[in-house]
Order: sequence, then C-alpha cells, then structure tokens
Amino acid sequence: MSNNKFMVRKAAVLGAGVMGAQIAAHLVNADVETFLFELPADGDNANANVSKAVEKLKKQEPAPLSIQDKAAYIQPANYDQHLELLKDCDLVIEAIAERMDWKSDLYTKVAPHLGEQTIFASNTSGLSINQLAQAFPEELRHRFCGVHFFNPPRYMHLVELIPCVTSDAAMLDNLEAFLTTYMGKGVIRAKDTPNFIANRIGVFSLLTTMHHGEAFGFGFDQVDALTGTLIGRPKSATFRTADVVGLDILAHVINTMRDTLPDDPWHAYFAVPDWLQGLIDTGALGQKVKRGVYQKKGKEIQVLDLATQAYRLSSGDVDEEVKQLLKYSSPAEKFAGLRNSHHPQAQFLWSIYRDVFHYCAVQLEVIADNARDLDLAIRWGFGWDRGPFEIWQAAGWKQIATWINEDIAAGKSMSRTPLPDWVMAIAESEAQGVHSAQGSYAPVAKTLHSRSTLPVYQRQLFPDRLVGEGVSYGETIFETDALRMWHIGDDIAIVSFKSKKHTIDIDVLNGMQQAIQEAEQNWRALVIWQTEPPFSFGANLQKATERTKKDKPQKNTPPPPPSVFDRFMKKFKKSAQTTVLKAARELDLADVLMAKKLAEVESLVAKFQQISQALRYAMIPTVAGVDGPALGGSCEFIMHCDRAVATLESYIGLVEAGVGLLPAGGGCKEFALRAAQNAKDGDPFPRIKDYFQTVAMAQLAKSAEQAKALGYLRSADPVVMNRFELLHIAKAQALALAEAGYRPPLRSREIAVAGSTGIATIKSSMVNMLEGGFISEHDYLIGSKIAEVMCGGDVTPGSLVDEKWLLDLERAAFMELLATEKTQARIEHTLKTGKPLRN
Repeated sequence: MSNNKFMVRKAAVLGAGVMGAQIAAHLVNADVETFLFELPADGDNANANVSKAVEKLKKQEPAPLSIQDKAAYIQPANYDQHLELLKDCDLVIEAIAERMDWKSDLYTKVAPHLGEQTIFASNTSGLSINQLAQAFPEELRHRFCGVHFFNPPRYMHLVELIPCVTSDAAMLDNLEAFLTTYMGKGVIRAKDTPNFIANRIGVFSLLTTMHHGEAFGFGFDQVDALTGTLIGRPKSATFRTADVVGLDILAHVINTMRDTLPDDPWHAYFAVPDWLQGLIDTGALGQKVKRGVYQKKGKEIQVLDLATQAYRLSSGDVDEEVKQLLKYSSPAEKFAGLRNSHHPQAQFLWSIYRDVFHYCAVQLEVIADNARDLDLAIRWGFGWDRGPFEIWQAAGWKQIATWINEDIAAGKSMSRTPLPDWVMAIAESEAQGVHSAQGSYAPVAKTLHSRSTLPVYQRQLFPDRLVGEGVSYGETIFETDALRMWHIGDDIAIVSFKSKKHTIDIDVLNGMQQAIQEAEQNWRALVIWQTEPPFSFGANLQKATERTKKDKPQKNTPPPPPSVFDRFMKKFKKSAQTTVLKAARELDLADVLMAKKLAEVESLVAKFQQISQALRYAMIPTVAGVDGPALGGSCEFIMHCDRAVATLESYIGLVEAGVGLLPAGGGCKEFALRAAQNAKDGDPFPRIKDYFQTVAMAQLAKSAEQAKALGYLRSADPVVMNRFELLHIAKAQALALAEAGYRPPLRSREIAVAGSTGIATIKSSMVNMLEGGFISEHDYLIGSKIAEVMCGGDVTPGSLVDEKWLLDLERAAFMELLATEKTQARIEHTLKTGKPLRN
C-alpha cells in the first residue's frame, strides 16, 4: 500500500437493508459522498429499493441521520447499471445478508470494477473473513478485511476490524485511522473467529442469562429488571435488547456459534430456545415489527408469559434486599454479598457473572489479543459500564477466581473446564488483575500489551480508561467544590464542573468568574470541557425554588421588615412590577418568604447573565467543548463562547419553556442579537420568528448538525465525530484564535428589534393555537413573554437597543413567570418525575 495519507472522498455500501442503509447514513453524517447499492427493482425506477430504504432512514428512531438533509447525499445505485461507480470509491463496504454463498457471488461480480486503491470490507457479524477473501482474485486480497459495525451504527461506538491473512498492514492502519477520526468509532482489532469478540461474549452472556433465568423460574421482565441499569448495563437489559437487535438476528448468531464452534466447552448451551423459535415462526421478530418478547398496547408495555403463552402487563421488580446489596460502593463487598446471599435474585446475578467471567478467561487467547480489547468491545458494542475483566478485577481478582474454581468443582458452573493457568498466576502475583497503567494482559504473549501507538491516538488526550489504568487530568490551577481549573503543560486553561450532571449553581458561577479572571491574567485561552458527558443539564434551580415545610411560619410569627420585600420588588422592571404588586396584595406570610426566595433566584439569574457576558467579552478566546446533553443555561454559555466544538452526539437546547420559564442567561438576548446581525433589508423579524419557535417549543437538537440548523451553534463551529478527540480539537481552536491576535468583539449598542409589531404578530398566531386547543393559557403566557423579550419589548419596530436592555427584559420576564403558581407546579413536577407538565 502507498504511504500517502489515506482519504475517503467517496464510498459505496453494498446492500440497502437495515445495516447497509444505516452505515450509508453514517458515512454521509461524516460528509463522505456515498453510493448505496441494491438489487434493481422491477418497473421504471430500477433504484426504487434504495430510494425506499433512504426514505425509511428519515423516519427511523433513533435517527440514523444527523440531520434529514444529509439523506440527499446518499446516491441510489443498483448492480445492473452502476458498477462502474465503484472504481472512484476509496472504500466499499459490503452489508448484504449473512450468507457465505451470496457474499461470494457478489464479490466475484464487483471485483473487476474496483479501483486500484479501493479498500473492500465486509460488515459480516461473524462469518470467516479468510473464507470470504477466497472469493476475491488473489491480487486484490491484500485490500480486503472485515469492518463490523454495531446496530445502530451512528450511536454504537464499536467497530471490529478483522484482517484476513493477506490484509496489508498499512491498509489496516489507514482504515483504523479513518474509522476513528472521521466515523467517530472505537476500533478493536479482532481475530478471525466465529462472531469475533463482542458478539461472541455478548451473546454468550445473553445465553447464560436465559439459562439461569429459566432455572430460577424468572419471567422475562424479572430478568430485565435485574440485568439493566442496576448492574451497569443498558436500560434495555437482556430481552428488550434482544427485541431491539431482532429475534431473527439473535437466532442467526446463536446458530452460527452452534455450527462453527463444535469444540467450545459450552457448546451444549448454543441452542435457540423453543420459545424464541416460536416467536420467530409467528413473525414476532422484535422491535422492527413491534412485537417480540415485548409488545406495546396503547400506553401499556406487555411481556410474553411463557406459562400462559400470552402477553401480560410487564411488572418485573427487584427485591429490596438485593437492591441494597447492589448499592454497596465496594465491588468486593457487593460480590461477596451476592455470592453469600440465599436470595434467588442474588444467586441468579452471581451465577451470570461467574459464568461470563469463566467464559471470558477461557476464550480470551482465542478471540482477542488482550484483555483490554475484550473489555472495550463489550463496553462499546453492548453498552456495559464496565467490561467483564474490569468488573472481576474491581471485585478482587484472587477472591473471584477462587470462588469460580469452587463453583466449577461443585458442578455449579455451566462448564467444568478449568480456569486457564494465567488466571491463577495473576492471582498469586502482585498484580491487581489484567489491567494496569503499563498495559493489559495478552495470554498468548504472556505479557502486558500497551495501547496502540498509531498517530491517530495522539489526538485522544484522555482515551476511554479501564479499571486499573488510572487517569490524571493535568495540573490544577485552582479547585473549589464546584469546579476545577487545570492545564496539561501548555498555555491553554481548561475548566471542568464537578457538580452532579454538571449543573450550574451559584458556586459554579462564582468559580467561572474566577476562572475567566485567571485566564485573562495568566493564560492564552480558556476551554470549558467536562471529563465525561453530559456537558451540563443547565441551571440548578431546585434549592432556590423549593418551597419546603420549614419555610412556612407559625401563625403568630411577625412579618419581616418591609425593606426586604421592597428590595426584591425594585429589581423588577415596571412591566413585571404591576403583575407582582397586584398578586402581592393577596400574599400571606409564607408568600412573602417565597418572595425572598425569588429574590435569591433573581440574583442567581443576574449572575448567570454576568458570566455569559464575561465569556463573550473576555480578553482571551473562550471555547466550549461540548459532548452529550447541553441544556438550558449551559446552552447559553455555549452561545456566548467565541467558538463551540461539539461532538456529533451533542444534544443542545434552550429547554426552559418546558418547565414554564424562558432562557434568562442571555439566550433570548443572543437570538435577538443574531437576528439583527443577519437581518435581510434591516428587518430582524423573519429570523426572530424562527428563533421564537425554537425557544417557545423548547426544541432540543438531536445532533450537533441539528443544533446548527436551530441556531444554537454557528455554522463555523466544528463538529467532532469522536468524543475522545474533543479536547484536542477544542484546544486547537482556542490556540488558533489566540495565535491570530485575538480581540473580543465590540459590544453591540445598536440592535435593531422587531418591537410591538413583531410581538403582536407572534401573539396573533398563538391566539389561533390557543383557540384550537393546541396550547394552554399558561403556554400562551410563556410564549408572550418570550416574544416580548426577543422582539425588544413594546417599542417601535426597528428601534435600536443595547444588550443590557434585552438582558433586563429577559430577567424580568423570567421572574414574572417564576412567580406564577403554574410555572412552579411545572418545575416541581419535572423535578419529581423527569417529565413535563402541561397545565
């Protein structure tokens, strides 16, 4: 292979089924022009099969496309008319049905049309890559390998890269780099064994869970209650996951293990259960047909009851005794509790852990190079918080190994195969397990293998760490209970929040103020980056808005001095004072105390606005490195930074209207400002109308690309595909701004606003929605307040205002809404249930 830089300008996907179409979607998410091939359709449109698949992508949830407009970049093609297109493709991925004969026939057909440097890869989930390679002419086999994406390809981090014996080493390195940076994937190199790494272990875990669930007499919902988030696995747990994957796909993988692993010590368990085959035979294939182990009837989730062969209400629960065991912070205590407990649920959990640990230890040298590859494959491909070896190591390597051996001897394990010698060798050594800062154990080499040294991984300043590896986030500049400011030996300062879900309260705001001042004095730029998602769930108003019983005074308690309430009222604009004073005449003493709480909230809001403005006008560049949810106030921080660098899976939004409020950390002001700056013919209203809809409907972007479309991000803000490269790119952006001789923007003092006419236009459209029953009266009030702020208040259209004017309007409107009972009810309901209330 050439040593030149590998670039994928064009790609093709062969097969427009569920996986093929979604892989094509993710290629265009990465801005790769993509041809999607399928068999020609009957009739006038030979590409109808592909066109239908692309239309499905637009409707699918979760969305395979980062934004629907990307679908236009998937070009339909068919094998009869368009094979010549393949010669211009740098990468071709085959994703047709899992039939060796069908794949071989297709390879023979397309091979003559491939370009001289085209990489050809199969997305097979478990067929032999070496056997598939035999269908290629010998001179092309060095450009062939397996690339196994996991479903759904956009969201699952794992891609297994499987070489055949003739795969070119440089080609594999180039492909790994492309998959890592441009597709955003975690690449694990797997050996060419049936089902590779993740499916081999993941499906075995599912089989052992089925086996022990049946042995203990648990229903499907009971098993799912036990094997979901309580033990660090996805909410979909076991059988819901099977429904999502597809029961027919699951059966195929199980049968592959049965047919290709006759010597596996656990082979007796590689069988499709009768109940699973029965569901498949009746067409109940899972989520894709809306019926499988589970089905939804109206709002009711039902589960198949094996005893009656009928569906019933899903009601699985975990006993309180077992919940308490799982709450132990010490993994060693947790596992000791599970193993020693006589509770059936605890014994079930110990059994499935034990058998997975046992299987992983025996099969590691066969399927993977080292323990790190196995653990990361399960984390990235099946969504576990920790891989099997990590869990084992955290719980005490030697003790768990001893218990497994005892259960093998007692005939409790699913196999009597002994643990490999290396397991006990580690147990008797000074090592804590298979993972350490020096690397992860590789059983064939009988040594530790460090992480890959490919240049692409130098971009991952803090890669996904394993138990035992440890991580140190740079050198501290200063640290409080709320946040930490630090650096990694250069001129860029980084600030990370320490609050739960990285919410923003007064302590975080004070810390941000200190961080900005420190950065201006001693650093070239400031990056806001969290060590793990989310970016932030926004402002934490719970304590400030909570009206507790202890706040209610005794009947004979004298009222506070009038000046307390007066000072609170003076902070309102006149437009807000009228409403609040009218309500105040009817306030009892408890309401006066609530007024004091509202005053505290307004102080918090004012501080929020101050920090947003400080980010905008700091003397050094400010960059937000965004990954995961970035809600409410944190979105406002992002909008005020000089640059945002966001991962594709950043879910950004001003969602305050959902709890009866409006954005008051500068969000409404910022949209009014952007509308004026981008106004056509001096009229900001067309832009305001779109921004109003975004804010009033509390629209949450489902990707960074959609965040650009909604206006939360700027068109120049980079989108990063791999979240582990986020900090590297955010720092590079900050440094580029600093190197260019950064100066903050001049303060906007003449912002043209839509004024009273804009307000009236928006209100008239809301009146129609109110009369039609689409919104409530309180929704109308919230929308009116948003319109008043974003249009600049009751002023003549085209009036020029400054940022302070808009911020004052924003703060006053926020406080008016917060003072209403219906908004308080919405906040309380959302805090309690996590769901919005419409009142």
